[in-house]
Amino acid sequence: MRLILLGPPGCGKGTQSQRLTEKYGIPQLSTGDMLRAAVKAQTPVGQKAGGLMARGELVPDDVVVAIVAERIEQPDAKNGFILDGFPRTVPQAEALDRMLADKGMKLDAAIELKVDEGILHQRIAKRVADMQARGDTIRADDNPEALEKRVHAYRLQTAPLVSYYSNNGLLRSTDGMASIDEVSGAIDRILGKARQASAAASRQRKSAKVSVRARKARAGKAAKARKTGSKAKAATRKRPAKAAARRAPGRRKATAKTRRKRINKAGRRG
Repeated sequence: MRLILLGPPGCGKGTQSQRLTEKYGIPQLSTGDMLRAAVKAQTPVGQKAGGLMARGELVPDDVVVAIVAERIEQPDAKNGFILDGFPRTVPQAEALDRMLADKGMKLDAAIELKVDEGILHQRIAKRVADMQARGDTIRADDNPEALEKRVHAYRLQTAPLVSYYSNNGLLRSTDGMASIDEVSGAIDRILGKARQASAAASRQRKSAKVSVRARKARAGKAAKARKTGSKAKAATRKRPAKAAARRAPGRRKATAKTRRKRINKAGRRG
């Protein structure tokens, strides 16, 4: 399965991605992790990205797409992947579609976790309080002010992806405010339907190929039959002509004998 999870910060994408990874054995691919891994491996694309990052510049979409292209060719992504943090914009989504098409691949679904932003803020506040109570390290962006900025950036840049994937027939939405288990169950049902649709499409493509081969075979047989029929007609036309040609000398010989007989008879009578 090749998936994208959509939703604002704090909606539970990370938790659901982890569950999907464990259930289907497909990797969760984070843009940040992929960039760092490519830079560390010193791949050609990684070297280019590393230079940009060292100068504090944004890594352009084409470089990010190239890094994603490298990563999904690795063995652990053979059966699919979950993209985390990419695409963030419609141009990135378009670039991703082109890259996958070049590899003969396509996304199976873009799953949107729909949330109420007011409740989302309460959820983040509770999560921070729980982490503080346990003595866990609090992320710098796990506070109301930082969350508001991240949600605002999501609205501006990433939310249009919902319309993009809806128009492409890939969007599937579920209630991200439900419990973790309920959201996981809803995603499983979505993926089950996606697999059924994919299998049906695959059967349809195979049936279409068989039909094309059958039509070509029938056309070939018809052409061969027409060719054979033409040869037979030509042979039929040639046979009477040849027979006439064979009979013609005999007729001429018989006519000559008849004339000689007549002449001899006339001589005897005279």
